[in-house]
Amino acid sequence: MIPAMFGLAGPDLSAEERAFFRDAEPAGYVLFRRNCVSRDQLARLTAELRALAGRDDLAILIDQEGGRVQRMAPPEWPALPPAERFAQLWAVAPVSAMEAARLNALSIAAMLREVGITVDLLPLLDVRRPDADAIIGDRALGTDPAQVAALGRLVLDGLREGGVVGVIKHMPGHGRALVDSHKSLPVVTADAAALEEDLRPFAALADAPMGMTAHIIFTAWDAERCASLSPVVIGEVIRGRIGFDGLLMSDDLGMEALDGGYGARAAGVVAAGCDVALHCSGVRAEMEAVAGALGSIAPVSRARLDRAMASVAGLAPAETAAAYAAQRDALLALA
Repeated sequence: MIPAMFGLAGPDLSAEERAFFRDAEPAGYVLFRRNCVSRDQLARLTAELRALAGRDDLAILIDQEGGRVQRMAPPEWPALPPAERFAQLWAVAPVSAMEAARLNALSIAAMLREVGITVDLLPLLDVRRPDADAIIGDRALGTDPAQVAALGRLVLDGLREGGVVGVIKHMPGHGRALVDSHKSLPVVTADAAALEEDLRPFAALADAPMGMTAHIIFTAWDAERCASLSPVVIGEVIRGRIGFDGLLMSDDLGMEALDGGYGARAAGVVAAGCDVALHCSGVRAEMEAVAGALGSIAPVSRARLDRAMASVAGLAPAETAAAYAAQRDALLALA
């Protein structure tokens, strides 16, 4: 097994993809809207990935947040509310907001489990800031770190209750970025004392099974390298100050915040301390470069992966996605 998670080109595996994945043996896969056409199609695709890997507990990831970020989208799947809706409910009824966040996560888990997806790239724990780039915006659970942590905990718990592994992101915090890291490299110049606010939600959920880094330079910690490529940020801040010991994946290697070839990007994030490199495009030439640059996954990283997947073993939603959504919507109507 190599320390990489790969995307797929389309809704079905090609013979070439099948052969490549069999040889490369990635740690897992990540799905996008191009891979999600219908329930039957998606269930077949995930079953084929599990059979190819020979693992029932295969990590199959998706970004199913709600609002702007929803890979399983209408009309085949129902629209999900953005995180901002739970923040708005918190302003009038915090306990109801927490329960609504849990029910929403359970609804998402039921949707994912129905089609064989085992990991959701949620909760987003970035603290929203009014002067920052809109890439976070309504995806955030609020502007107060304690509120973000409280709602994030219920999201994480709801996903787990429904049999899906959650991923806290984007460590050590994307909320202050003035540019979108998909398009360019953000540089955050806040001092270490100010950045403590950004760390608080992540520290509160440091027991999460999986986490994701941010492609952002934090000059207070490492003025030369973004967090995903910084042994200082990963070792001293994410593993140290935050106390996170789950599986740490990089954000997507294809984002324009990074430069250099894909092999160098993959090797760089793993050398910096990420357990796995995330590559999303499904472009085989890029994946071949990633695979060629990586050796076998480190034993500690494999143990973290196995522990994360074992955390949801035997768990499944007790109700349908629609039933959970109806309860969620009744609470959201309070705001």
